[in-house]
Amino acid sequence: MHYSLLDLAPVPEGSSTADALRNSGDLAQHAERWGYHRYWLAEHHNMPGIASAATAVLIGHVAGLTKTMRVGAGGIMLPNHAPLAVAEAFGTLATLYPGRIDLGLGRAPGGDHAVMRALGVHPERSENFPQEVQELQALFGPRIEGRSVRAHPGEATEVPLWILGSSLYGAQVAAALGLPYAFASHFAPAALEQAFEVYRRYFQPSDRMAKPYAMLAINVFAAETEAGARRLRTSMQQAFYRLRTGTPGKLPAPVDDLSSVVPAGAMPALNEALRVTAVGDPGQVETQLCALIEAHRPDEVILTGNIHDHAARLRSFEIAAQAMQRITRAKAA
Repeated sequence: MHYSLLDLAPVPEGSSTADALRNSGDLAQHAERWGYHRYWLAEHHNMPGIASAATAVLIGHVAGLTKTMRVGAGGIMLPNHAPLAVAEAFGTLATLYPGRIDLGLGRAPGGDHAVMRALGVHPERSENFPQEVQELQALFGPRIEGRSVRAHPGEATEVPLWILGSSLYGAQVAAALGLPYAFASHFAPAALEQAFEVYRRYFQPSDRMAKPYAMLAINVFAAETEAGARRLRTSMQQAFYRLRTGTPGKLPAPVDDLSSVVPAGAMPALNEALRVTAVGDPGQVETQLCALIEAHRPDEVILTGNIHDHAARLRSFEIAAQAMQRITRAKAA
């Protein structure tokens, strides 16, 4: 089983966007050495704690710092962009780094209504999502004489497309188009089981894929001790709480007592949103990852986790990679 990494390019409190971008490049180089198959970055706007708004630019930076690992978007919010512009950007990336670029597509705006207005996006644009995915497929496809609009670069690059989602809609689109599907279980797991079931049941084989291929997103917070790992996790818990209450900011520093900064009444919803998580020492993380894999039977997992200290984040993903290697060896035995 492949294991991959989703990096939201977090900007910790007390640091700058420049620091975050340097950290992403450093993490990517380590991830390649640790055996991660893909390194994905995601489009978010108007969020001071996330530095990956210009996603294609950052993908090019990471691809240039690595050699063999696949690099891509998890994802590009397609309603924000004309398909031709996406095809040209990712066609350029695929031409510079052949065989290494992925394009995950979502239909959410990646921001609030103010962001949509600033981007010039109409809310109804998302209704055209399946048709625009197919338009992208055509733009990346073989050269067709007489076609009025062609992507240069982009044409004939056959950039692999993924459908992203946190509801049944994305599962249905991915199944109907015969594309791989990645579920956002790391922050919105409510429909996880049903979405995977719908995707697998209704999958239609396509020229690109003969059978369904589902990716499970898992938060990981790993350290030498369980207490240390749980403390690391409090940064993401605080950030998620602030986002849900309309006060997003940079990634908070960890705290010893989460109840001192997050009200008790908010904890049930917070715990549910972030329940697809492995947290603890190396043995605990391996056990929890194995249980999630057994429960949901993904074809691939993508690990994520916003940690305030860069060295601690590196160590967490290293422990997770070692755990995934042991899990894979055990399944192969």
